[in-house]
Amino acid sequence: MSDFTNEIVLRPRFELSAPHDIEKLNDIFDGAAKEPFRVKRIDEHIYIRFNPAATNFWSPQLHLELTSFEKGITKIHGLFGPNPTLWTFFMFLHFGVGTLFVILGIFAYSKHSLGHDVTPWIVGMVFLVILWFTLYAFGRLGKSKGKGQMDQIKSYMNELLSDLEVKVH
Repeated sequence: MSDFTNEIVLRPRFELSAPHDIEKLNDIFDGAAKEPFRVKRIDEHIYIRFNPAATNFWSPQLHLELTSFEKGITKIHGLFGPNPTLWTFFMFLHFGVGTLFVILGIFAYSKHSLGHDVTPWIVGMVFLVILWFTLYAFGRLGKSKGKGQMDQIKSYMNELLSDLEVKVH
């Protein structure tokens, strides 16, 4: 599997191809849990996380989705990401900041059209832009803090798939 060199990507993705049926891959992941990892499989979705003892605020997880459209060949779609609760919270904050920015822009335009002072509205918009950049910086900080654990999960997945002649796409 190739290294993730694109620094802009907050949630790196990859695709692998294994010359085996989904059932064989499911069997590999079903008995795969070893310290400090937890492996959870729901149908063709596999989640590799750290045990609660090894988890911190920025701990990543790996979501693998197995798909097969040809007999004997399975595609593995992988997505590294933060804890889903944390990711949802950050997206909610980004959406909230964007919505407030638009609302303040509408108020500023209305006040300007009526000939009133728009300084407080513009100051609020500038504050929201600064807040958005701060949220983005925290997301980048979280990715860098979780990079070591992401590499551990990647190595663990490679160890599990080492005997299967997996090819990177």
